[in-house]
Amino acid sequence: MKLGGLKSVENAHDDSVWAVTWAPATANRPPLLLTGSLDETVRLWRSDELVLERTNTGHCLGVASVAAHPLGSIAASSSLDSFVRVFDVDSNATLATLEAPPSEVWQMRFDPKGALLAVAGGGSASVKLWDTSTWELVATLSIPRPEGGSKPTDKSGSKKFVLSVAWSPDGKRIACGSMDGTISVFDVQRAKFLHHLEGHFMPVRSLVYSPYDPRLLFTASDDGNVHMYDAEGKALVGTMSGHASWVLCVDVSPDGGAIATGSSDRTVRLWDLAMRASVQTMSNHTDQVWGVAFRPPGGTDVRGGRLASVSDDKSISLYDYS
Repeated sequence: MKLGGLKSVENAHDDSVWAVTWAPATANRPPLLLTGSLDETVRLWRSDELVLERTNTGHCLGVASVAAHPLGSIAASSSLDSFVRVFDVDSNATLATLEAPPSEVWQMRFDPKGALLAVAGGGSASVKLWDTSTWELVATLSIPRPEGGSKPTDKSGSKKFVLSVAWSPDGKRIACGSMDGTISVFDVQRAKFLHHLEGHFMPVRSLVYSPYDPRLLFTASDDGNVHMYDAEGKALVGTMSGHASWVLCVDVSPDGGAIATGSSDRTVRLWDLAMRASVQTMSNHTDQVWGVAFRPPGGTDVRGGRLASVSDDKSISLYDYS
């Protein structure tokens, strides 16, 4: 796999762009790119031309995460204002507004079937699950406190600040990444904590499962490393390094053969998983790269693979690959 620069949009937002995802194609339209920014908006872009389709307002602070339902018709945006706005991708009608206490809404992901929305719960040290048919909170997956009992006055509880969340491809597991570098794995059906994955020592801001192997988890950390875990066997199976600074985001290609990462070193890297090595570095951005997202397969007018990246420099870059 090799990335080629396809298009960049400077000043895509009025402030830093922190979040990016793809709304899959529907019967009526090709996939759309969704970006979320500190400027309090979500913007929707036509896939290959990066032509702005619409700007969504509705948050009163910066947008921290955007997530799209697997059917492509619904998306959600979470903000520093502690609200999650669920909206119709094509009409922008608000379908639900989910409220949380301050600093308890971070990254979000829909499960593979689209029945649940998982929200990384920040200072609540938990992941919240919302039913997408009723938009009611149906489960709270809490990270247990360390044994040996931390007193309520301890600051250690705040270390399990949950930043990121990922679903296994079969929807049976959720993994979440915390400020202290811990990754926690949960059994979704039983709403039960299973175990921690050790190895990172700084915040894990992004993690993603392989689309084909429900055991294989990729994690990105401020310690500069990308880890591969056997998330069931609790084993670290690979460490990949090459970024000169924090690794802020990671995504896996639809065929499961490569991952892309973005870093505060201002680069996007492509990693070949068979070689477990960085095979390409893209230097389109002039500031921290907060999000990378591979376009999901599907749609009639889809030419080759696409990867998008977003940055504090307010720009979006689109790459093709084959």
